[in-house]
Amino acid sequence: MSDALSGATTQQMSEAARRTEVVTFGCRLNTFESQVIRQNAEAAGLDDAIIINTCAVTAEAERQARQAIRRARRKHPTARIIVTGCSVQTDPDTYAAMPEVDQILGNAEKLDPAAWTKTTARQVDDIEQVMDASSPLIEGLEGRARAILQVQNGCDHRCTFCIIPFARGPSRSVPGQTVIAQARKLAANGYREFVLTGVDITAYGADLASHPALGDLVATLLDQVPEIERLRLSSLDVSEVDPLLFDLIASDPRIMPHLHLSLQAGDNLILKRMKRRHTRDQAIRFCSDLRSLRPDVTFGADLIAGFPTETDDQFANTLALVDECGLAFLHVFPYSVRRDTPAGRMPQVPDDVKKGRVAQLRAKGEGALAAHLMARAGSQDRILVERIGPTGATGHGEDFSAVILGGNVGVGEIVRATVTGFENGRLIAQSNL
Repeated sequence: MSDALSGATTQQMSEAARRTEVVTFGCRLNTFESQVIRQNAEAAGLDDAIIINTCAVTAEAERQARQAIRRARRKHPTARIIVTGCSVQTDPDTYAAMPEVDQILGNAEKLDPAAWTKTTARQVDDIEQVMDASSPLIEGLEGRARAILQVQNGCDHRCTFCIIPFARGPSRSVPGQTVIAQARKLAANGYREFVLTGVDITAYGADLASHPALGDLVATLLDQVPEIERLRLSSLDVSEVDPLLFDLIASDPRIMPHLHLSLQAGDNLILKRMKRRHTRDQAIRFCSDLRSLRPDVTFGADLIAGFPTETDDQFANTLALVDECGLAFLHVFPYSVRRDTPAGRMPQVPDDVKKGRVAQLRAKGEGALAAHLMARAGSQDRILVERIGPTGATGHGEDFSAVILGGNVGVGEIVRATVTGFENGRLIAQSNL
């Protein structure tokens, strides 16, 4: 499962156009790709259109996308509605049958400039045949102070709960020189913090001629693009972190001390039934070993509650993992049946039990986050300012804590600040300027 983000974001595409926008659901990779879509649609002269880039990771994400399509048609009855993304790739018939939809594009087609010059109602080919991860260089990301660098796409693993390999195709890596060129372009346009993203980024390099590991890419990126002040990594599989990457995370201050881990569960039998590649002990040891070398590191994780066959005791092991790994930031998902996946054919946990476990796990996460934020009182931090609103500035610290920041600051700046407290899951800090 990739690093999913809640809700959707909307990008206005062109002031010259009467109304064309991109609505993005899902992960950071989708966010990056929406910028490519924006670029391609502008080049094709598309206007008066609404493009919806969907997510398929859960049934709820798909429901929200369909709801957005219907709402867009009600609000804009004459606009051209184009739908693309993971949900379209895995279930094109559903979207093609929606009366509100004018055109659908698959995950490969949405990145093809030529696709946006066509009015063919359905352009969805076999994603399993796609072997290229390259995409046009983008100038920036609309409305975002943090740059996203795509380094990989697709997945060769088949976790039993996950539909994403069928939506994204095989694992394929962006060549290092392309990543470097993209980073330099974004740095030249003022970005100071970067996040590497993909579907399974620790699989990076296996398909390239020289078989570089992700650690090799990170080392080269930091060496050849010194303008990068802060580097973050999206979801990591603890079983695939190569030794060089581990050493860089432990020792290089430009790599931010926050890692989001794709853990999913804390019970070995459930992990086996999920077809995950790590064990409970491996996850705990990874966190412990890294924390011993870099004490300020913080961890987040994806966790699924109510996976098929999960017992109370097995769920208790997942709850306990939060403390044993020292997780401060949780993304909690109720298990969601995905089409044609093995887990969908396993004995299901009753919905009321699943709902209760989600609530327990989220409450555990809220407590862990509160304890982490409370311990930050009086500390110094460097905050990336991301937005300025009527109540002040907001951004994220080095440990990825959300921050409300006082002082005279500007979007995109990295500001030294003193933490004075916390409320509602966010730190309160005052700029030292």
